[in-house]
Amino acid sequence: MRIEANKSVSAKYDLYVDGENQGELELMERATEERPLSFIYGVGMMLPKFEENLYGLQSGDSFEFTINDEDAYGPYDEEAVIDLDKKIFEVDGKIDENVVFEGNVVPLMDTDGNRFNAQIVTVTDQIVTVDLNHPLAGQNLHFKGQVLEVREASEAELAALMNNSCSCGGNCSSDEGCSCDSDGCEDPNCTCNK
Repeated sequence: MRIEANKSVSAKYDLYVDGENQGELELMERATEERPLSFIYGVGMMLPKFEENLYGLQSGDSFEFTINDEDAYGPYDEEAVIDLDKKIFEVDGKIDENVVFEGNVVPLMDTDGNRFNAQIVTVTDQIVTVDLNHPLAGQNLHFKGQVLEVREASEAELAALMNNSCSCGGNCSSDEGCSCDSDGCEDPNCTCNK
């Protein structure tokens, strides 16, 4: 069976990004046979160029390709590094230092209620500087791996994806939709499956 729309795919891979020295690659992420990447092809779960490079492959096929930053997470945007008043991170008048520290990724919400993640760059007495860029923005992505399994996606898997997807990519059982974060869905009537 070949990879095409609505097929369930499992793959192992190593993801490399360009290193500091020209021609050098740095391992960024690994999906193993024991913990593979699993997704439904063609439903928007993966980068379009990632799927394009896997199209037509079958179980056992190896792959190796590069996705340029423009086709991955875009170029790094210096203007997406912003200063926020430290007070917005207070809970009950206090800063939780187990959450607000350099390097940590924190969930934020804009004035329209959209949720997104930001990495904390620096923390001072009054300002928290955050980076809103995707962690892989500005990086060329080099994938090397193997397709482990290609099978028909079950009706339940497809129905769950087609019905009320959460913004986090999970699935929502509420008719009104929902918004999810790393802890799951904020709506108690919504089940977010990751």
